[in-house]
Amino acid sequence: AQEGTVTRASEAVRLTQSAASMALSDLESGIESPLFDRQGKRLHLNDLGRYLLPQALEILGRAEAFEQAARGELQSVDIRLGSTLTISDYLMPDLIAGFILKKPDAQLHLQVGNTRQIIEAVSQFQLDLGLIEGSCHVPQLQALPWGTDELAVCTAATHPLALKQRHTPLVLEDFKDVEWIVREEGSGTREVFDNVVLKNFPDAKLRLTLGHNEAILKVVAGGIGVGCVSRLSVEPMIAAGQLVILETPFWMLVRPFFLVVHRQKYQGPGMKAFMAYCQETV
Repeated sequence: AQEGTVTRASEAVRLTQSAASMALSDLESGIESPLFDRQGKRLHLNDLGRYLLPQALEILGRAEAFEQAARGELQSVDIRLGSTLTISDYLMPDLIAGFILKKPDAQLHLQVGNTRQIIEAVSQFQLDLGLIEGSCHVPQLQALPWGTDELAVCTAATHPLALKQRHTPLVLEDFKDVEWIVREEGSGTREVFDNVVLKNFPDAKLRLTLGHNEAILKVVAGGIGVGCVSRLSVEPMIAAGQLVILETPFWMLVRPFFLVVHRQKYQGPGMKAFMAYCQETV
């Protein structure tokens, strides 16, 4: 299911192709039903296969834990993590370093994407654990709150709104004709922007849509438009005098951080330890 063909699957489990084909045939014979639709050399899970895959992965996870216990490796940690850009850039380095100091033998593998991509990878068991900003409404996933983040509306010091703010507080109508530089759809940042800012200005002009906070900040610092990104990413450029935060008390730009895990994913001691460490640290 994960590799797509018997040839690649046989390499992944270190069997010959014929042995892997025979093992799959024996499995399907044993349950008296096919698990895959065949299209040439490609394998596609059928309805029964999709239903059984999470249970199969849970069985494999428990078997691995059993083997580790038998070998006296109860503290072995090997986790496939996924995180969104803001978390990856500003929180994951400290989280990973701190956890490895506690468990020096831990193997942590990090994949970075936007919220939608991480949720999809966790739901498909491509990742063990996701760390996201924004909401998760996939029923088969469990979302555990573990912190909050605040978005900041920012612009160059020479922007008219920055100049006005020096003398008088900004009001909602000041943003009516703003050109926005925003994150792409599917990101947690964009979700908050759409739910809050576009609620007031559904016809707001989105001048540029970019896939990374740093790109947005550099464009905005260059004098183009107004950005809305995590305050964590803005603060270094504020300190350097490259950007100004616009005070917007009329908008609630706070969002939660979540740990997302598949409800049928077996959580071994290492994964539980990492999740607990995240919730204690942030």
